[in-house]
Amino acid sequence: MLRYYYINKEWMLSRAARRIYRMAAILSFLLFLFLLSRPFLPQLPYSMLPIVRLLILCGVLGAATTIVAMEYFLFGFDTSPAWKKVFWFFVMLAPPIGPPIYCFAVYLRSTVVTTYIAKADREFRTP
Repeated sequence: MLRYYYINKEWMLSRAARRIYRMAAILSFLLFLFLLSRPFLPQLPYSMLPIVRLLILCGVLGAATTIVAMEYFLFGFDTSPAWKKVFWFFVMLAPPIGPPIYCFAVYLRSTVVTTYIAKADREFRTP
């Protein structure tokens, strides 16, 4: 079956993509920790609000990137059995913590990603 991807394969599997998705997952995880700890934090001074808003924006953008990328990887590139895909689909229904868990547990360790990077490195080094 011929597949038409809206996102280039290199955008999902390259070394730069791994760095971007890892950073987005970290930001998403930090957003989750912030939202979890917010009721226990004291009232912030007014002068800190722009900084906090900027950090929240970074966390939201990281969470959105992680959600989209990991869902796309799950349905387009993951070679796991169907029952594992179903399990991870339900884990990812809990943003902003589900997609980063999938990113660290599956995406970064995937043989599809590591073989693509190794192949790209071999092609780059070959004269």
